[in-house]
Amino acid sequence: MLLNVNVSEKTVVVIGGGKVAHRKVEVLLAAGAGVRVVAPDVLDKIEALAQQGKLAVRYGHYEASDLEGMFLVVAATDDAGVNRQIAVDAGSLGKMVCVADPSEAGNCSFPAVLRRGNLEIGFSTGGCCPSLAVELRELVGTLITEEYEAVVNQLTKEREKLLTEGNPSTYNAQAIRSLARRLISELNERKDTA
Repeated sequence: MLLNVNVSEKTVVVIGGGKVAHRKVEVLLAAGAGVRVVAPDVLDKIEALAQQGKLAVRYGHYEASDLEGMFLVVAATDDAGVNRQIAVDAGSLGKMVCVADPSEAGNCSFPAVLRRGNLEIGFSTGGCCPSLAVELRELVGTLITEEYEAVVNQLTKEREKLLTEGNPSTYNAQAIRSLARRLISELNERKDTA
């Protein structure tokens, strides 16, 4: 099941300093999270982000105290046993934890996300096969093009207008869906004639 969680201005710890950790860090920073990385060594890209003040790094091995005060925990070390221990520790504290390997040890995962402005479409295999999720994102990205950002913007304005008019929510939903169908149809017709 896919659930969007707003991590903006929340503190997240990423345990690990390699390529997988870097990918998670990039997603978290883009979402506005405060990121702390814990690892004995980190990629140059992570170090550069730290030097730019975009995240904090604690050099060393994982300790249970690294989880204190964290909204989300990401276990992205290259040691499955350590990742499992992080998941157990985070679970005992009632925290959300994403585990890179083995993914089933965690209670949440990062989907592959297609973004078109405020339109976000997530693809997930529940951590079973992230490569498939990425391939599906790329495929759908050829259909849901950048023009959809303008559709979202127009629908947002129309929705706000309807809400200020005080119409019943059922009417608003029907009106917006009808407009969405029309705008998508027009967009597809333009693509077909291009």
